[in-house]
Amino acid sequence: MYWRLFITFVKIGMFTIGGGYAMIPLIEREVVNRGWLNKQDFIDLFAVTQSLPGIFAVNISIFVGFKLKRVKGSIVCALGTILPSFFIILAIALFFNRFQDNVWVMKVFNGIRPAVVALILVPCITAAQAVKLKRAELIFPLAGAVLIWKAGVSPAYIVLAGIAGGLAYTFWIKDKIRKDKG
Repeated sequence: MYWRLFITFVKIGMFTIGGGYAMIPLIEREVVNRGWLNKQDFIDLFAVTQSLPGIFAVNISIFVGFKLKRVKGSIVCALGTILPSFFIILAIALFFNRFQDNVWVMKVFNGIRPAVVALILVPCITAAQAVKLKRAELIFPLAGAVLIWKAGVSPAYIVLAGIAGGLAYTFWIKDKIRKDKG
């Protein structure tokens, strides 16, 4: 099982261009299709790891590894995620001066950028569908995204606001609505 975990996360680390968020669809497909996590567990895991400091892809690989094989699984999955990037960056650093101004290299990276945006958008839509957001509720994730993007608010504060909002809804607003109907 450890070897399978390692190879799976090496594959994820090797074939995902664009960083942690671009890895989400591939990580989800690998761990959900293999039955290591169900879709809801993956979405919950995504929410937790998103709010933690550190490299997102490493955080999620550590959590998946821990859920499956505890501490050793965490280490194996983290190494599988990190090693491909480490060796790719090392190779780029060694040869950077040779191709930094190469027109074809720049064109390749310009072509990759829109694909990375799509790779990041897919898990957002999947998560919204999985938690069954209604149209009226879309304002919350959109407002959170705008606050992070434009106002520079830390994602941790958005998560804390979501927790506070969820608690307020559960304990006060939902109860008040139920009493008003009853």
